[in-house]
Amino acid sequence: MKNIVNITRIIVGVLFIFSGLIKANDPSGLAYKMDEYFAVWGWHWASDFIMPLSIGMNVLEIVAGVALLLGWQPKKITILLLGLIIFFTYLTGYAVFSGRIKTCGCFGDCIPLQAHQSFLKDLVLLVLIGFLYLNHTYIKPFLPIRANIFLLLFSLGLVFWGQLHVLKNLPMVDCLPYAKGNNLLEKMHPPQGSIPDSTAIFYRYKVDGKEIEFEASQFPEDFDESKYEYISRENKVVRKGNATPAIQDMAFYTPAGTDTTKQLLGSGKPYLLVFAKDFADTKPTWYEDFTKIFSIASEEGIKVFLVTNQPVAAQSFFNTTNHYNLDILTCD
Repeated sequence: MKNIVNITRIIVGVLFIFSGLIKANDPSGLAYKMDEYFAVWGWHWASDFIMPLSIGMNVLEIVAGVALLLGWQPKKITILLLGLIIFFTYLTGYAVFSGRIKTCGCFGDCIPLQAHQSFLKDLVLLVLIGFLYLNHTYIKPFLPIRANIFLLLFSLGLVFWGQLHVLKNLPMVDCLPYAKGNNLLEKMHPPQGSIPDSTAIFYRYKVDGKEIEFEASQFPEDFDESKYEYISRENKVVRKGNATPAIQDMAFYTPAGTDTTKQLLGSGKPYLLVFAKDFADTKPTWYEDFTKIFSIASEEGIKVFLVTNQPVAAQSFFNTTNHYNLDILTCD
């Protein structure tokens, strides 16, 4: 039994550390996913706390995994892990059965899992952690108490610092399609060799008081318009392909509503996109930095575009009040 418990402990501990590290590589990604859940639940007030919650969740997940591997406070740690996995299982189960969340973000953007895959994973972990809780007496400390505490504190500090570092800079491993060096125009097209969805036309008719549906190529042998009453026609996917572009939701529009995305990205000329959303203050905290950037760009002959979802406010702040005469683009 002891060997089985130790093997299970290693599997669970490594999985929690691995899962936490992937999300800690980009805590913003987990924060966006949390915000998605909060929006679905109507918890808009919680959106102000998503980043601290994201950082804290990643720290807790990794440190709990380290503690389990070290054998530190096995009863308390298995209770903590049991609470976490019950919570995670509820989230993934909600995603599966509600259909309102497509991916749970359990392994971040580097290993995207569908909701049902994450739910099955959590069910397996729930069984394994439950087994560890029932047999926690077989888990013994791997190192002396002081060494265990030092390693736990070290891992806590390292994970916390690492998340602050990637938030200030970039993810250490960027798995998003917008990663530095990627050609965004190429990412907006389906991958080479990909297969598009196969669709077919389906008809719905009423015959003898009953509704029936059939494919366009499989009309009933006794089909007669006087007998069959037409209801509707619909294109349906009969075979799912994989011709989905990595980038599907990026578009820049002029004030007149013209989509200028491909023209801008494919211009071949240097340009600078400045994304801004807050013009509430007379001089926001970023105003001085923007002024320096705009001045340098102008000297170098680099075109500056302001991208915002508040074009009227941006026009007033940047062009009417501060006379930058920027080209303003709108986006989501």
